[in-house]
Amino acid sequence: MLLGTNPDKDPLASLDFSTLFTLELAYVVRSLRRLGVSPADVEDLAHDVFIAVHGELDNFDQARPVRPWLFGFAFRVASNYRRKLKPANELEAAELEDPRPLAEEELVRAADRALVVKALESIPLVRRAVFILYEIDGVPIVEAARILEIPEGTAHSRLSKAREEFASAVTRLSKQENHGRIPKTAT
Repeated sequence: MLLGTNPDKDPLASLDFSTLFTLELAYVVRSLRRLGVSPADVEDLAHDVFIAVHGELDNFDQARPVRPWLFGFAFRVASNYRRKLKPANELEAAELEDPRPLAEEELVRAADRALVVKALESIPLVRRAVFILYEIDGVPIVEAARILEIPEGTAHSRLSKAREEFASAVTRLSKQENHGRIPKTAT
């Protein structure tokens, strides 16, 4: 079975399911992690996403990009996963760190990534999904609303609220990280 017919519009356009899986597995895994799936469960849930994708492949609109379509599946799988959890499992910054010694620049990047992950965790999933699609994946808001099966106005309001929550979380977490530390001075 082939996906898409216009290779100029979407580089995945004319790929079979196996190739789609190979090329987009990393994207689905990243999306699931951003949506709060624990590292221990992400591989199984990524496979669940692709099982659902395989079942709906005939319904794929070939005029649209593949990644937002995949994100819709990842969002639904992550939502079901999170509903089944007793206490909310949070991503830990330590899970994102490389145990090898890192250069100062890499340490800063790792800290920034950890801060972003923590800030994303503070946003409720329904708003986080819109935020990730629009702000991180660059999906137009109209398309994000369609993927998440919500009215466009709801997508706009969730995005606005998520932006506020994200900015507030980044500010709060940055202050917590710097609490009790002596700031570096220029020499």
